[in-house]
Amino acid sequence: MVNLIFIVLITVSLLVYGVLEYQRHQFYLRKIPIRIHVNGTRGKSSVTRLVGAGLRAGGLKTLTKVTGTFPRLVSSDGTEVAIHRKAGANILEQLDIVKYCAKNNYDVLLIECMALQPIYQKITEHQMIKATHGVITNIRLDHLDVMGPRLENVAEAISNTVPKNSKLYTAEDRFGGLLTEKSKKRNSEIYFSDLGQVSQQDMKGFTYLEHASNVALALDICEDLGVDKTVALEAMKKSVPDEGVLRKYEIDVSQKKIVYYNGLAANDIESSIMIWKNISSIEDFDAGYLLLNGRKDRKDRTISLLSGFSSVALDGLIICGDNVELSRSIALKHGFLEDKVHVISSYDPEVRFNQIMEFIASNSMIFSVGNMGAGGAEMSEYFAQKRTL
Repeated sequence: MVNLIFIVLITVSLLVYGVLEYQRHQFYLRKIPIRIHVNGTRGKSSVTRLVGAGLRAGGLKTLTKVTGTFPRLVSSDGTEVAIHRKAGANILEQLDIVKYCAKNNYDVLLIECMALQPIYQKITEHQMIKATHGVITNIRLDHLDVMGPRLENVAEAISNTVPKNSKLYTAEDRFGGLLTEKSKKRNSEIYFSDLGQVSQQDMKGFTYLEHASNVALALDICEDLGVDKTVALEAMKKSVPDEGVLRKYEIDVSQKKIVYYNGLAANDIESSIMIWKNISSIEDFDAGYLLLNGRKDRKDRTISLLSGFSSVALDGLIICGDNVELSRSIALKHGFLEDKVHVISSYDPEVRFNQIMEFIASNSMIFSVGNMGAGGAEMSEYFAQKRTL
């Protein structure tokens, strides 16, 4: 009997504690006038950073949290602090960010969605953030192990963050009907960004290869919050980009001229193919190589990328990262010719670079895809150090 009473008391205490913690969190949310929650397959970190730069330039005290390649907290003066986690990523850390934002009297909480599981995406938006401005950049094939198996499943998962009684901004067109339906059910207005508002002239001045769709989406949000387009755009061009943005390095080593594109963060097949087509149309090269940097826990991504690029005219495939022999067998299964597949087993960036330089032809273009992990970030940094332009 005593044990039963003890269990009941503990249970009741935990329930009371949970209710009080929830109420306190809702109090913190009410203290933050503007809450922007950014979700989507590609471009979340870029859009979050772009919006943050624009809002800061417009005089709004903005706290920005990006997960991106490396998680960061950006204060209202643009100062960045790395987020160090004792364990793996956990959506509960969003609660601490909300608390910090409220206690420091920020006007805006601008936060990138870090949830992948559909139920966690729903909880993050409807319990933790309750956005005044929801953002969905796009919907593409990625993380199929948790959101798949089909694109339609991914769309349903991401649409869990359509907010209630507020506004949704999106650059997604294929699933516009689904997002419109979800917005209507949740009494929210939906706004589709107009790519036409961003000219080629507007895109000049970025220090990296930014996507016009990201800029258009970010400008729409800034405009809604009263920031002039010119002011916001200039601030965006000066902002610190995510480490995973698409960058181009021109390298001249051992009488070989190479153009290297770091696309490791754009790791879904649709985005990767799109980037390949874009850079292929503007570069003058004699040989084009795809570099796949695989991760052992992203086998589905490896299969998707190799399957998609099997129909692209490549002069060579470079495989590195985790499980290189498995990736090689997958490549051969999807029709890559054995003599065009180059396997590099080392994680050392210098070894990778030197081995590539041994077999690659001069006036070649390399486009890297897959993952920043498994030595990808270090490899791209080494290429950056070797660049002449």
